[in-house]
Amino acid sequence: MSFELRPIETADDPQVAQIIRTVLTEFGANQPGFAWQDPELDRLSQVYAADNCRYLVVVQGNEVLGGAGVAPFDCHLSHVCELQKMYLSSSARGLGAGRSLLTRLLQFARQQGFRHCYLETYGPMTQAQQLYRSLGFVEQPNRWGNSGHDACDRFFSARL
Repeated sequence: MSFELRPIETADDPQVAQIIRTVLTEFGANQPGFAWQDPELDRLSQVYAADNCRYLVVVQGNEVLGGAGVAPFDCHLSHVCELQKMYLSSSARGLGAGRSLLTRLLQFARQQGFRHCYLETYGPMTQAQQLYRSLGFVEQPNRWGNSGHDACDRFFSARL
């Protein structure tokens, strides 16, 4: 199965929001403290429009299969970005789409001058955690800042 990665467009917003909500429901994370309630979920193309942000979608034909983004993150270190809203539909998992997304986003983050990439996830999302570890992310004992997702219980970072 072949796919392409491209920056999110306004027309993608409804599909991406639906994928995120579907995946969160699949893992029992469709509740407060997760991205489920983020007010920007339905307008991600606008949220990631700044020069130092990027949201990429995985596309096969005309169908969006998922996406992920990076944006600056305010915490105890300087030059930190956060991997945000990385969700793939079940049909896109295991195809290398997640690895491709994350690799491309980390390259962008380096080009923007970020020195660390931080992320928060949820214990049952073990496949994602394996991917993060395989790309150099190390689990952290504590949160690095306030992402607004206080139900997340796993924290990772990678030095860029």
